Amino acid sequence: MKLVDIITHDNIILNLEGDNQADVIDELVDKLASNQLINDSEQFKKAIYKRENEISTAVGYGVAIPHAKSKSVNKPTIVMGRKLQGIDYGGQHTNLIFMIAAPENASNEHLSLLSKLSTFLMNEIFRAKLVLATSQDEVIKVIQEQEKQQVADKKEETGSGKYLIGITACMTGIAHTYMAAESLKDAAKSRGMKVKIQTNGSNGPENRLTAADIQNADAIVVAHDVRVDTSVLQGKQFVDVPVKKAINQADQLIEQALSYDIKENTVEKNVVEEEMQSEPEEKSGLNFYKHIMSGVSYMIPFVVVGGIFIAISFMFGINASNPESDQYNVIAAFFSQAGGDAAFALMVPILAGFIGYSIADKQGLAPAMIGGMMASIGGSGFLGGMVAGFVGGFAAKFIKKSMAKIPKSFQGLVSVLIVPLLSTLIVGVFMFFILNTPMSMLNEFLEGWLKGLTGINAAILGALLAGMMASDMGGPINKTASAFGLAMFAANIFEPSAALMVGGMVPPIGIALATSIFKNRFTIQEVEAGKASYVLGASFITEGAIPFAAADPLRIIPANIIGGAVGGAACMALDISLKAPHGGIFVIPIACNKPLLYIGCILLGSLITCFIIGFMKKPLSDKDRNNAKQMGSII
Repeated sequence: MKLVDIITHDNIILNLEGDNQADVIDELVDKLASNQLINDSEQFKKAIYKRENEISTAVGYGVAIPHAKSKSVNKPTIVMGRKLQGIDYGGQHTNLIFMIAAPENASNEHLSLLSKLSTFLMNEIFRAKLVLATSQDEVIKVIQEQEKQQVADKKEETGSGKYLIGITACMTGIAHTYMAAESLKDAAKSRGMKVKIQTNGSNGPENRLTAADIQNADAIVVAHDVRVDTSVLQGKQFVDVPVKKAINQADQLIEQALSYDIKENTVEKNVVEEEMQSEPEEKSGLNFYKHIMSGVSYMIPFVVVGGIFIAISFMFGINASNPESDQYNVIAAFFSQAGGDAAFALMVPILAGFIGYSIADKQGLAPAMIGGMMASIGGSGFLGGMVAGFVGGFAAKFIKKSMAKIPKSFQGLVSVLIVPLLSTLIVGVFMFFILNTPMSMLNEFLEGWLKGLTGINAAILGALLAGMMASDMGGPINKTASAFGLAMFAANIFEPSAALMVGGMVPPIGIALATSIFKNRFTIQEVEAGKASYVLGASFITEGAIPFAAADPLRIIPANIIGGAVGGAACMALDISLKAPHGGIFVIPIACNKPLLYIGCILLGSLITCFIIGFMKKPLSDKDRNNAKQMGSII
């Protein structure tokens, strides 16, 4: 069954009258009833709301797909509604609503229609055509063209003898992971290749590679900023790069991967079991950036939880967690213990442990984590924990490799006793006798220097940190600034964290403001994407700025840096601190010492970014504004 068979002229409303989600649902259900496609409006509406209460059917990109199966449905149907100015649907700004109605026994058809429609609506050009359509006939034509294109794409895929597979994984698993996967898919399809990319996102691996995928692959790309399990690739040679390179240079990476000719050079299976990771790990063993980001990604939840819990404790009074104080409150004591005594105490060991894990797998976890705990106890803190992670990880890796030729009957003893024992001895001696004393002295010096910063000196540091945070939006400069902020956070110095969050929030919010205030400088598609950037920026997801920076780097990136630097300078000059370095607007009320001033710093930086963009970008003609391709496929 085709979509055009069930989306008829009578099922299309180009100008919805409703101004909210409930009114729009009523309007679409009434349309189904008036066309005699359902026989009980109330029953079907209950089924729609039951699905909405489970999870909102707003899918992003200005689209919602409410759907339900019900006895009241006479035959599978889709009704489309459009509201050009948009409504709030499930907390998201939405312009296009497609309501799917299916009989109760039409499960396969229901899922097939939902899947097909969802796939079409991921295409920004298809969405733009629907938004711009002036009649029901034009909507039908757009859908027909998209279905024909899908058939053509499938024929092209089937006819190609080349198959690209890959894995993508970024530190947070929110944006870069999926952007890299999409970029690789687009580049592969432009070559007529079949493609499957596993995304290791925040919800775990999706679209998992199977043994058949790996066996049939002609090219493999692994793009990651954190450790991924490459043992599943059966020893085949693959391109190993950071996520950002896959976003920006997908075609070159595929070309490189194809040059490996992995079907001709695949090693024997019995050899794979012993050597499958040796070559990739040797190449990436000194990739300090990747190992640090692996540790930081596991550490961040402890930092966030600890910071928020301590901030909640302080809301009851500065000394409310102290049993000997008149302010004592048992709830405050609970939050203080869970946040400060537990979560914060685990930060450095977790950082060190997962740096070691990134280097040497499970063998590196125990020695590195023990070294991290010694760093925490011995006063060398965050920086000492990083060193402990590397020493423990590389010690475990070296000892494991040195004992590779021991008979297999003793390998179990090697892995559970000899490797962790010897590597822990190495890292322990190093931390206790060599590193902790000088590193703790360095930390004390840094803490004293930072605590003594006031006025112009504090402003300069704030500008530097926030400007670095805004510069490459998730790249190495951004991560370097983040690492410094986390080090200071672990030392109970919270002002740099505030400046860093300003630098991360300003770019997407500033760009969003620019798309609202200077609409004639952006395409219609960019203006729509700008609405999502408000939410992303408020949530401290800097990646919302990336599509705009990629499309116009010479204007957008300097504007981001300047706005972020001004906001960060104001933040530190005003002595604003933040005890939860992640979470955006959601943590400001409880974790910031001066929440209103802090929001003012963010708005100041965002407005500066906005007006620089508006000044530097030239107005577009109506023809250029309607060009949905200007931002590319990253939106």
